Amino acid sequence: MSDLPNCPKCHSEYTYEDGSLFVCPECAHEWTLEIETESSNDKKIVKDANGNVLNDGDSVTIIKDLKVKGSSSVIKIGTKVKSIRLVDGDHDIDCKIDGFGAMKLKSEFVKKV
Repeated sequence: MSDLPNCPKCHSEYTYEDGSLFVCPECAHEWTLEIETESSNDKKIVKDANGNVLNDGDSVTIIKDLKVKGSSSVIKIGTKVKSIRLVDGDHDIDCKIDGFGAMKLKSEFVKKV
């Protein structure tokens, strides 16, 4: 046969080309080679304000006064946050801040300790 890739879902060897897509006749999965290479590198790298790579469990410091939505309180600059957890989304850090509780932060407003 030709040198077409196997189906990434069911690993069938009977794939065929349909324009710019590859199609599997056994499971009806459609994909392109670009999607296949992106899925292998789907781990998102989160960086702080200084460009340092953040990992789960790191400690960070707030670099700007942040207003707490739905409250009149403010998280002050220099507040230390321990044991962060990285999540997907706009606010990519999930953490607990003493005196405030559970909070989601953007990585652009923190720096790694």
